[in-house]
Amino acid sequence: MKTLEVKTSSATYPVYIGDGIKRNIVDLITSTGHSFTKLMIVTDSAVDAIYGDEMVRLLEQKWSVQKVVVPNGEQSKSFAQFEHVHTKAIQFQLDRSSCIIALGGGVIGDLAGFAAATYMRGIDFIQVPTTLLAHDSAVGGKTGINHPLGKNLIGAFHQPKAVIYDTSMLETLSQVELRSGFAEVIKHALISSEDFLSELMSIRSLTGLSKGELAHMLYQGIQVKASIVQEDEKEQGVRAYLNLGHTLGHAIEAEYGYGAITHGDAIAIGMQFALYVSEKQLGLRLHREELKAWMKELGFPIQVTQDISTKIFVDRMIGDKKARGGSVQLVLLKQVGDVTLHSFTKDELYHWLEEWKREEGCL
Repeated sequence: MKTLEVKTSSATYPVYIGDGIKRNIVDLITSTGHSFTKLMIVTDSAVDAIYGDEMVRLLEQKWSVQKVVVPNGEQSKSFAQFEHVHTKAIQFQLDRSSCIIALGGGVIGDLAGFAAATYMRGIDFIQVPTTLLAHDSAVGGKTGINHPLGKNLIGAFHQPKAVIYDTSMLETLSQVELRSGFAEVIKHALISSEDFLSELMSIRSLTGLSKGELAHMLYQGIQVKASIVQEDEKEQGVRAYLNLGHTLGHAIEAEYGYGAITHGDAIAIGMQFALYVSEKQLGLRLHREELKAWMKELGFPIQVTQDISTKIFVDRMIGDKKARGGSVQLVLLKQVGDVTLHSFTKDELYHWLEEWKREEGCL
């Protein structure tokens, strides 16, 4: 088992990564030093079918445990499911010494974390990720739900008390889900180091990755995120670097329809756009075509495929929570590991999107 410590201005907590460590979940939770009266597991229908009953049995060795199951998919990051989780918490009589266990991927972590942040003005929660994608969302304390007009517009910063990452649970992921999570690993490499990126690019297929390789990638990616979150917990500065590819990516998710494209695939397209602008605007020296070909080989989409106008995408991006005063801040690279924020007006954004789409053959 590997252990990382995440330090922020408001909290310090451990991240445990290992094969089969869910069997020791009682000891791992107890080792954090927090005394909980009750636990409420929040999970989705897909994860529940595989791990739900087992997790209840494991945790019941020490605590009174209840379970809430929401539908699988991005659609569960909604007001309706947020209210549903709160209703169950009230019915189960959770108190301020209770803890919510987020068992699932990024959607569950965001939903359960936001419920924990707001129930009785805030109770504890613990992340138990079951997807590769969740290595990004499980660390850092961002929680929230979507609004029909935009992704993650309603939420709170609420750090977990621990992250327990059992790599054996990644074995049940589909190739689509595995690829979605790998997009965020690529992002962490692009904003951190050429060595990490080169290491990833030696992977020619996501099929058959060993648990050791997955654990190493998770550790590397979480290390990158933890170092940034430690410096800037509430995204006042460098934490925005973690949004590489996300401004356009979120617009794509919203316009395609939540669930129609995975988060990772949308971010992969968004990163292609950000790297294009970085090359043209900042002179980024990166073998972008080689990177694009590699990502395509792994199965990622590398361009916008739906017939959606540039204006609609720009309007979505202007409405993103990262926009400021009618302009959009894009995360760009001067070089791999050298990140900057650059503001674009609506017209400038339109120009770059049109140019990029034309070059990619989308127009």
